[in-house]
Amino acid sequence: MLLASAVVVWEWLNEHGRWRPYSPAVCHHIEAVIRSDPRCGSVVLGQVDSRLSPYIIDLHSMHQFRQDTGTLRPVRRSFYDPTTAPGQGWLWEWENDAGSWTAYDTEVGIAIQAARDRQQPWLDLAPLGFCYLIDFESMTQINGQTQRCRRIQRRADLAYPLVSGPLPRSHHAWGPASIGALPASAITSLGQPCACQQCMLVLSLKAGTMSTAHTLGRRPPQTKLPSPKLNSYPIPGSSYSLTLPRPPSLSSRSLSPHRTSGFGATVSSSGAAACAAPLPPRSSLAGLSRPALQRIAMAQSRALIASGVPTVPVKNLNGSSPVHPALAGITGILMSAAGLPVCLTRPPKLVLHPPPVSKSDIKPVPGLSQSCRKTTKKQARKGKTPEEVVKRYLQKVRNPPEEDCTICMEALAGPSGYKGPGVGGISRAESVGRLALCGHQYHLQCLVAMYNNGNKDGSLQCPTCKTIYGVKTGNQPPGKMEYHVIPHSLPGHPDCKTIRIIYNIPPGIQGPEHPNPGKPFTARGFPRHCYLPDSEKGRKVLRLLLVAWDRRLIFSVGTSSTTGESDTVIWNEVHHKTEFGSNLTGHGYPDPGHLDNVLEELRAQGITEEECLTRD
Repeated sequence: MLLASAVVVWEWLNEHGRWRPYSPAVCHHIEAVIRSDPRCGSVVLGQVDSRLSPYIIDLHSMHQFRQDTGTLRPVRRSFYDPTTAPGQGWLWEWENDAGSWTAYDTEVGIAIQAARDRQQPWLDLAPLGFCYLIDFESMTQINGQTQRCRRIQRRADLAYPLVSGPLPRSHHAWGPASIGALPASAITSLGQPCACQQCMLVLSLKAGTMSTAHTLGRRPPQTKLPSPKLNSYPIPGSSYSLTLPRPPSLSSRSLSPHRTSGFGATVSSSGAAACAAPLPPRSSLAGLSRPALQRIAMAQSRALIASGVPTVPVKNLNGSSPVHPALAGITGILMSAAGLPVCLTRPPKLVLHPPPVSKSDIKPVPGLSQSCRKTTKKQARKGKTPEEVVKRYLQKVRNPPEEDCTICMEALAGPSGYKGPGVGGISRAESVGRLALCGHQYHLQCLVAMYNNGNKDGSLQCPTCKTIYGVKTGNQPPGKMEYHVIPHSLPGHPDCKTIRIIYNIPPGIQGPEHPNPGKPFTARGFPRHCYLPDSEKGRKVLRLLLVAWDRRLIFSVGTSSTTGESDTVIWNEVHHKTEFGSNLTGHGYPDPGHLDNVLEELRAQGITEEECLTRD
């Protein structure tokens, strides 16, 4: 064994079977969490990158958990030569159709950087399984099938975290041709063994599982995988599909396929990090007190529960405790191994859609004559200037109080702190106004500036109490809303059928009311299916949703809080239930307060129950 250093790259497995790297900042955060608390069972990614707020990594099962959908994806901790691109802080990216930049897979980026360091004029990515040619002179990526060119770039970024530890001699002498991750055998040798009670329990249970497998005549799991099957998946930046090897299992403890590159290096992948603590004797389990075992069993779930992750009940001893779904199994194993009674209730199956429904079974919603509503592009309003719109909702204030304007944070008695364009001359006598309904006071210039930065639809919303003046409209792109009744009941509503709403918005070009006029926007996940109970209150909510749709308030164009993608269609603060027969993601039924919550959210948009009466 020889001491060596390596850079750590945490990666997740996408739906195409490719390992995608987390950013250097995220990897540093994960490593810092592990160093600060070796017993920590989870890492909340939103603490370092707000775009990743829905994601949590469970370090024991080596999976990424998405809180809003319940999706689990394997993750791994890979090690690379510090002299390669991840260790030097170089990130290679290609330009996608939207004009933004997408990072190459870690191994591809390493190969590109190595070729550049050797001053090669070009690099063929075919040995890595991609039908592309990299031209360093023009900094383009050329598709070998279609000859399409895309721009590429090398960007300086934070270097990935560096670790040191004993490595096998065969993997110590890295040369320039050694491109890729260390094998799984090198992972367990990096870092100090953990001898905490929790890890000792887990390892002893693993040993017991292996022993049981032999007793029952089953063969223990083999380290070597069978030959991977060939699967097709799209390569980045093209609709062309390559047939590449893919792991037979998505388990985080399986090795991904080995691909031999044209540089004489074997590109291998590392499995999940394992604890190298020696197996404790069986008597060590009996020596632990019942409260200690309870604390160990629950430690993994506390952080995730505090983050609002869905839980499943675990009945243990004299009470019940909530346990995160991904950890419920290991919790039960830990407690049953010590002879404690435990009964885990199996979580319900995720049911996103109802059973198939024939056209003859689809009925119109009672009380509504139509079953479809369309919106078109926003029509430009003519006539009133921003000052005229704002003054319509204001009362003059001759003697402003000794308070600050909460928009510009300057004294109301003084001039407005807004210095930008778009505001005409305003006399001192009308420089401060009071909103008629709520009574809050502001500089007129500040309100005009706020109006100009909004949708400019003739309405105004008080920035303090959110009272709406006029009719508020949004910037929802053109689309279609369908609604009908299907002959199935939602959980928690057994006495009525279900209203199904189908939203469909195509991608397009942003208009003047959107964040980036003239730039394309995407529309992910459409058509989107949503569900309401076909009850009196459910039909009332639907009628108000129709008002919100007509006012273009259901969706907006912005940055997705779940994926981080910008210039895309997003929900606009009115929650919908998209899970038909379960509630694993928090977007399903039963949810007794859902309809009341939606009514409150619609009221905050200026849509009240009186709207139903005026439209009926």
